[in-house]
Amino acid sequence: MLTQIAVVQHSAGIDVEQNLSTLEILTTQAANEGAKIICWAEAFAYLGRHEGKLEILEHLPEGGPILKRCQSLAKKLGVELLLGGFHEADPNDPSRCFNTSLYLSDQGEILNIYRKIHLFDVDITNGPRLMESKHTSGGDLAVAADSAIGKLGLTICYDLRFPNLYQKLTDLGCSAISVPSAFTKTTGQMHWHHLLCARAIENQTYIIAPAQHGQHSKNRASYGHSLVVDPWGKIVCELPDGDGYAIAQYDPTRVDSARNEIPSLTNRRPFT
Repeated sequence: MLTQIAVVQHSAGIDVEQNLSTLEILTTQAANEGAKIICWAEAFAYLGRHEGKLEILEHLPEGGPILKRCQSLAKKLGVELLLGGFHEADPNDPSRCFNTSLYLSDQGEILNIYRKIHLFDVDITNGPRLMESKHTSGGDLAVAADSAIGKLGLTICYDLRFPNLYQKLTDLGCSAISVPSAFTKTTGQMHWHHLLCARAIENQTYIIAPAQHGQHSKNRASYGHSLVVDPWGKIVCELPDGDGYAIAQYDPTRVDSARNEIPSLTNRRPFT
């Protein structure tokens, strides 16, 4: 059975209402075109200084106004909704948060919660210096959600550089893995397409990657290029730049053919 999946792309700033309104419009349009699973990027509701982020943190699973608004949208449209990067309060430290991905059912129920494991601490020559761990706590669990296309692995952005997480999700039975991101323009130009295609080929899964785009502030710009890669490494839809969405068909026979014709997952051998 073919299932339509949409990756939504926008350029978030510090205005939560504007960010959510943009996403609601794009998500409604994608649903009207037949998308049954709709995926949002990392930091979808707010992208700005940590002080502003602290004002909108919500505890999970109960949530607050942002989560409830997203749940209402999923139920209204009858779509499964990936909230790519949600600002979750850390119950152990009110000055910190988790970078969290939530997967909602078409009734708005939380199907699973993933807290980003690998935090983006980098200092790039002629590029950004970002220390995510300064204010963000890391998770430690690989998480999959039961979705309309089977088990969907949940990851976030910088996780993409750690193949063992994707192998673990594949071992958990995932045939698709999401990578909501706000990839920097500098690293995106060099690595985005290569890494996404590599994870798809290695694990013979669909890779679903909604992304932020554009200039968020003086020192922060995102690469865009939201896309979906099939298990053979073929990019089946892509939105290079600007607000919008792209729709791909999830075809389970593509997963089966990749795994049957090139049985690399079953050919893995232990080594020391």
